Amino acid sequence: MRQLTCMVLALASLACPIPASAQSKSMQRRVSACFLRSLKSQQAMLEKGGREEFVQNLPADIRLQETVKSADVARYQEMVWAAWCDANRNLQEQKLIGAEDLQLGRSDAWNLPGCLEPNAVMPYYYGKKGGAADGKLPLYLYLHGSGPKEAEWQTGIKLGQSFQDAPSVYFIPQIPNEGEYYRWWHLSKQYAFEKLIRQGLVSGEVDANRLYVFGISEGGYGSQRLASFYADYWAAAGPMAGGEPLKNAPVENCANIGFSFLTGADDMGFYRNELTYYTQVAFDSAQLARPLSADKAPLFRHRIHLLPGMQHHITYGLTTPWLKQFVRNPYPKTVLWEDYEMDGRRRSGFYNLQVLERPSEQRTYYEMDIDRNVVSIKVSNVLYTTTLKDKRWGIDLKFDRSYEQATGGKLRVYLNDSLVDFTRPVTVCINGREVFHGTVQPNLQAMVNSCIEFFDPFRVYPAAVEVAY
Repeated sequence: MRQLTCMVLALASLACPIPASAQSKSMQRRVSACFLRSLKSQQAMLEKGGREEFVQNLPADIRLQETVKSADVARYQEMVWAAWCDANRNLQEQKLIGAEDLQLGRSDAWNLPGCLEPNAVMPYYYGKKGGAADGKLPLYLYLHGSGPKEAEWQTGIKLGQSFQDAPSVYFIPQIPNEGEYYRWWHLSKQYAFEKLIRQGLVSGEVDANRLYVFGISEGGYGSQRLASFYADYWAAAGPMAGGEPLKNAPVENCANIGFSFLTGADDMGFYRNELTYYTQVAFDSAQLARPLSADKAPLFRHRIHLLPGMQHHITYGLTTPWLKQFVRNPYPKTVLWEDYEMDGRRRSGFYNLQVLERPSEQRTYYEMDIDRNVVSIKVSNVLYTTTLKDKRWGIDLKFDRSYEQATGGKLRVYLNDSLVDFTRPVTVCINGREVFHGTVQPNLQAMVNSCIEFFDPFRVYPAAVEVAY
């Protein structure tokens, strides 16, 4: 989670490199205190009914005027992540229980903020299957269907125990409320899943590059939406027996991850088979248009099938063995991101991009390619036009999209040595116009702000460039 209001931190003693362990520990404590204030600020905001602030999702802007020598970058990154872990351990909140054998069925519950959903308590199972030599396990987030929630939750742990994906750790939540809140993509669940990722990565038990989301029926709809919205965290995603209109889950966001989608060919309820087919066409089209990323890796890796002779019940055990073969690349040199609202809220960052000011209230589409120290970003406003609407439910089934060049926005572009060569000048172009050219210096400020933004050990970026267009 990020702080939703801007903070300024003045640390005069950070003007020098860290020559000794004692000074390093002192700096770590100071950075940890900064992180803890950020976490507590968001916690207090939600306790006071800060739904609007949560929806606004403003990025943190912590000012730390401290440059870092190239030789010290890794040490500073380790220090910042250690400080983040310290702050999270010291935060008074409901913690994720330790992962014991999933067969034991250990469970707990989180109270979700009342301003996001009233009377929302999320029970969950959390447990592991097998062990890993390095102690870090792939994490599977499983979302159940829309039957009676207790029964669906119990089915979830039985399925989780049966799937052939060990070694793994499972988080299996129960929907807090039925009725109008029986959706996995509401604000309250966004809070819960961001908390899961944040605490899971801090625990040291979870492999940050092997996070997976999947689900069945209502969980299929939810996992399809979450796949697109949080694609920069997932190694792969696997909705089943679902089918979202693509306006709710743009396929472009799923570049760089594995995506499996299985639905019965005869599953006609709420147009699930038709919508799955539209998703297949969209992924195939995206792959034809952009087969390779800027670093020559396959951009779209997907398996979308309508299973012959099956209706709403399908063979569920096919998904996680397929997902587990994928490992996230946290630093793709091609990023495709349609910045859209989910339950009224947008992400403020995606991979290495952070939005400081949006060009308009419309959706924004970012296409970033990095080649030989040139960061090229195309920014467009997106307009959807419905071309097919069902007459019974009023569901918008198909769309046309139009794009126009965006102006008036501001971005922070985070960089590391997997994306650019810091020994050479870096150029940033937006919509064909050069907006930055020069040497980029690693600094503590970029590390702290990116850590708050992404809470990801692989995305403590050592440098950033802020550009307006």
